[in-house]
Amino acid sequence: MKFTSRVFAPLVCAAASGLVFLSGCGSGGTVSTPPIPPTTTSVLISGKVLAGSQPIVGASVQVYSAGASGNGSGATPLLLLPVTTDASGAFAITSGLSCSSAAPMVYLIARGGKVGSAAANSSIALATAVGNCNQLSTTATTSFTVNEVTTVSFAWALSQFLNPGGSIGATSTNAVGLANAFATAANLADPVQGKSPGSSFPATGRSPASKINALANLLNTCVSSANANSCSALFSATAPANAAAPSDTLDAALRLARSPGQNVAALYTQSISSTAYSPVIPKAPSDWTISISYGGAGMNMPTGIGVDSKGNVWVASLNGAASKFTPTGSPVFSSGITGNGLQTSFGLAVDAQDNVWIPNEASPSTVNGGKGSVTVLSSSGQAVSGATGYISGGLSYPIAVAIDPSGSAWVLNYFNSTVTLLSSSGAPLSGKGGYSAPSLAFVVSVVADANHNAWIGNQNNEYVTQLSGDGSKSSGVACCSGPQGLAIDQRGYIWAANFYGDSVSQISPSGSIMSPQSGYSGGGIFHPQGIAVDGAGAIWVMNLRNAPGSVNPTLAQMAGSNASAPGSILSSATGWLADANLVQPYALAIDASGNLWITNFTNDATYANSNSIVEVVGMAVPVKTPVIGPPQVP
Repeated sequence: MKFTSRVFAPLVCAAASGLVFLSGCGSGGTVSTPPIPPTTTSVLISGKVLAGSQPIVGASVQVYSAGASGNGSGATPLLLLPVTTDASGAFAITSGLSCSSAAPMVYLIARGGKVGSAAANSSIALATAVGNCNQLSTTATTSFTVNEVTTVSFAWALSQFLNPGGSIGATSTNAVGLANAFATAANLADPVQGKSPGSSFPATGRSPASKINALANLLNTCVSSANANSCSALFSATAPANAAAPSDTLDAALRLARSPGQNVAALYTQSISSTAYSPVIPKAPSDWTISISYGGAGMNMPTGIGVDSKGNVWVASLNGAASKFTPTGSPVFSSGITGNGLQTSFGLAVDAQDNVWIPNEASPSTVNGGKGSVTVLSSSGQAVSGATGYISGGLSYPIAVAIDPSGSAWVLNYFNSTVTLLSSSGAPLSGKGGYSAPSLAFVVSVVADANHNAWIGNQNNEYVTQLSGDGSKSSGVACCSGPQGLAIDQRGYIWAANFYGDSVSQISPSGSIMSPQSGYSGGGIFHPQGIAVDGAGAIWVMNLRNAPGSVNPTLAQMAGSNASAPGSILSSATGWLADANLVQPYALAIDASGNLWITNFTNDATYANSNSIVEVVGMAVPVKTPVIGPPQVP
């Protein structure tokens, strides 16, 4: 993109920013050099700031480098003075903007300006996630669009790293999670064209563009309006309870991304007063969550799910396949991985080396007498466990697996209600026949705690069983009603999804029941199956079936053990995602970007989301992946 006028902007004169020092910085206006020169790459950026198709004139555009001192902290403005958009909404930065290798993720925020004949609007704040600055061209100008669509993708994808005011940051140990969140933003909306979905959106995905466009129209009612009431209505409707209302459109988008259930109908009504973007959803949604459905990769009745250290998503399927997706939902192996013992697979766990463990409830009669095996795949999809999978240690129709903090794998044997403990190399640590305990009965779910104990859910009784690492001690907690899913939080509390009780039970590390005997309920919880804990200790519960009166299953969110009222419902009264067309959602996992990933356990082609996984964008506090034992902040 070429412009007849250029606006030159010097870089920040600060050694801490890791930027080159230009003439005019420091004493006497001479060029200076930091004591340890950073690795930098000079780039050129241009673009337009738009309200729908209308230019925003006089907007102030700043380029920021994301921080590394904590979520929402440490962002650095890279221009000493922002550039200003011209009469066509265009801006250009031509003075050699430099990227620091230490903090390469950059983004644009445009503030203020005016649309058409309207007065200048200080409530305008629009953003675009540029991505890795070092990957931009050093020889040609890279052009970006900043508009309401890019702002929606920015706010939802980066909601866990974004603070009101526009500062983006991550912990220094979560560069991968932050980079993947930027990639998700580009997946939702093309930062060059300013349209949803992004140019690299997978062909096997189902785009949420109609909901993104509706949200963009909602912001547009404030951005393009000469009537201040449009902005005040938006800000009051997106203000969290007992908190100040947002003061600009980016802050309003962030508040709504974090609290997607508030004032849904009123906000939808406001959104349809703008027609800046289309297509849009035809009616008010159940909530303002953004979710993406992905298919392909050989999935055939997907079950277990896990995330590796790079943010890749691994999925097991009942009908004998393993699938791998990139952090933005593209299949890595188009037809999946088959063979290697994969057959009738329900569970999945990822270890610290990014090896993927999948228990197979069945096997050919010539392999372990038909009683199944455990397949282990490397990060590249190669079989670590041989052609048939591991078969020793008393494996008998294995159904679930969890990785111990020591690297061992706890495997549940459904047929005879025993537990096999395997070393990281597949050697049995639990003897020839595995561990047994009086309270074990049709074992289906397992987590490992920080002390190398396993906690096991039993489908056919009310017990959750604690089993020591050497198998010498066990205790049964009579807490539950078919605990099909288990999760452990940062404080060592166990959370059990009671499939038959339509509730969730909480157990202390010592085995005391902390919840009511019937468990915590509400929030649309009905036949819960998958359960996970995020980086802040919140509990996420996936319902395998839809509650009476509901068309689809939903996702519940509840307060964790560190809250003043553990078990209280944080989602809407009927749960999140009622309009996401979930079909028998079986399991869920949380990644280091704050996305939730859900398997849809069906291969019935009459359902739009058959054989798919669903990504819920930016809803949860990030966790370190792979999750081994209690979740950790990345």
